[in-house]
Amino acid sequence: MPVAALHPLPAVVGPTGRSGVRRQARLGLRASSLESASSALTVPNGVAAGAAAVERKEKVKEDKDDVAVKEREEKRGLEALYDDGFGSVTVKDYFAAAKAVSRDDGGPPRWFCPVECGRPAVDDAPLLLFLPGTDGVGMGLILHHKSLGKVFEVRCLHIPVNDRTPFEGLLQTVENTIRHEHNLSPNRPIYLVGDSFGGCLAVAVAARNPQIDLVLILVNPATSFAKTPLQPILPLLESMPSEFHVTVPYLLSFVMGDPLKMASVSIENNLSPPETLQKLSDSLTSMLPLLSELADIIPRDTLLWKLKLLKNGAAYANSRLHAVKAEVLLLASGNDNLLPSGDEADRLFKALKNCRVRYFKDNGHTLLLEDGINLLSVIKGVNMYRRGRQKDFVTDYLPPTLSEFKKTFDEDHRLFHLALSPVMMSTLKNGKIVRDLSGIPDQGPVLFVGYHALLGIELSPLYEEFLREKKTIVRGMAHPLLFGTKFESSRQESSRFDTVSMYGGLPVTPINMYRLFERNEFVLLYPGGVREALHRKGEEYKLFWPDQPEFVRMAARFGVTVIPFGCVGEDDVLELVLDYNDQKNIPGLREWIESINKETDRVRDSVKGEDGNQDMYLPGLLPKVPGRFYYLFGKPFEMKGMNNLVRDRKSANEVYLRIKSEVEEIMSYLKRKREEDPYRSIAQRALYQATWGISAQVPTFEP
Repeated sequence: MPVAALHPLPAVVGPTGRSGVRRQARLGLRASSLESASSALTVPNGVAAGAAAVERKEKVKEDKDDVAVKEREEKRGLEALYDDGFGSVTVKDYFAAAKAVSRDDGGPPRWFCPVECGRPAVDDAPLLLFLPGTDGVGMGLILHHKSLGKVFEVRCLHIPVNDRTPFEGLLQTVENTIRHEHNLSPNRPIYLVGDSFGGCLAVAVAARNPQIDLVLILVNPATSFAKTPLQPILPLLESMPSEFHVTVPYLLSFVMGDPLKMASVSIENNLSPPETLQKLSDSLTSMLPLLSELADIIPRDTLLWKLKLLKNGAAYANSRLHAVKAEVLLLASGNDNLLPSGDEADRLFKALKNCRVRYFKDNGHTLLLEDGINLLSVIKGVNMYRRGRQKDFVTDYLPPTLSEFKKTFDEDHRLFHLALSPVMMSTLKNGKIVRDLSGIPDQGPVLFVGYHALLGIELSPLYEEFLREKKTIVRGMAHPLLFGTKFESSRQESSRFDTVSMYGGLPVTPINMYRLFERNEFVLLYPGGVREALHRKGEEYKLFWPDQPEFVRMAARFGVTVIPFGCVGEDDVLELVLDYNDQKNIPGLREWIESINKETDRVRDSVKGEDGNQDMYLPGLLPKVPGRFYYLFGKPFEMKGMNNLVRDRKSANEVYLRIKSEVEEIMSYLKRKREEDPYRSIAQRALYQATWGISAQVPTFEP
């Protein structure tokens, strides 16, 4: 663990004296500035005065260098594919840290800031308070400290092993903290991550403080403790002799989590099967001896006390569910052997007014310690990261991290992209077509406008190539349905919609486009919208753009570079067998289509005719033996110096029609040229990659 950078506030020094500070340093922890507001630690007056003097000097220095500070802050922020550190910590680190902090110092429950969280890389980062599970040590978030610390101020609650503070006392500790922080920053949300027992605490705090802007993230909350499968053996635990208590941790560890998923943390996914098996075996072998240390982390008397706390906490929280006004994200495991978390998700989804669920069907109770669960990615996917009272899709957006990119494109979408073998081409200023993205400007604002393939199947390779080659985030303007919650369920798993949000998607509105251009972003717009992406039979590669320009005048105002593009290949991958017209003639399906469209926000109601028919439906599809995808980004339209288009509707419409015509010409070109590609067939591509390696770029036609 890293050496702590101790906080300069007097709350660092308490009854434990300097030895307590040294112990915190060894653990990689620092005392929170909140301790003085939420715990009973005493502070010598001399130390307090000295610390206050240091603070005053630092404040004067900051005031003198105010201009320099502002310049530095303008450069702060996160770049695309930044290293979030996720995956560098394992469950073994949890056991080591938990064992170290479980040594009782006689102090009360308190907050600490993990040093590995560091200073947030974004301005006005919200506060995140972690409320631990039954162990109480506060290290249950250790796999996520580095990634969360980039965008949150992270503080964890530590409940000493021999502490016997009742549930109401712990509730008061958390409550004092959030009220203190709310008074300091009333417009900043406070996130409460409640793991198991901590979920009961989070619910209770939210119910008692509806006036505070809280975001609850409940991880397999123990509100269902009364229905735990362990109820029959709880009396046995109370009567078990002390000498047999050492066997309890082994039993509980396999009930609480999935050992294989816990052992798989940090094992690379690109290893061969024998290498993966060996790594997994070594990890399991090294982890099993650590389980005995749970007896030190949770001694017998402490375990019995914690069971009483669970019972009281669950009853308290359940009696106040109706009073919770906060935004809630519930993470539920399908293989939770300690609590019926799946059924509890069903109940809480109905009982809580503003609750969303992400269901992990293959994971166990200790979800935050298992492989493949990145808490920050989940928060980003459901669009619940914000720094103010309302979600701002432009300024609150966090770029994808390196670990997220690898998981999405090197694991989840790898076979899909391998099967499509996309060809990505761009056009230089001199008109030459090249097989890369060198024709795309390095600086924004840039607007891509083009054809929306069936179900938006073209998006994933496009996002990957821009990130891999240019480290550029393309902010895709999408239908509001993708960001709504009307059609989510209590067993909602992470979906493609979550991925769209992670990689820059946001609702298509004029104000969002305006603000993106203002920030010199790269923006993706499909004028054909839903009608194009959910086209009917025989309509592939047909544009459904409205008659009036929707983007030209705004692009002219900001001097945006507009790049028309086309993509062909959907007809080589999917066959549309049941379209909108077919389904409207089928009883049951017709009523279902009418129902979902009645509840869906309408984007283009003012447009008349077929172009304005933006009805949602799910097309019936059959897969084909994969062909190949081809992308071509045309010659850029420079809008700089064309301010006259802002008011000259006729000239703006002429430019609009030229751009539309360019997109149609690009697709005609690609459809014609793909016939010349000797590797359009997946069989030919497989043979080439078998010869030259799976990572080799497969050739294509000469542009």
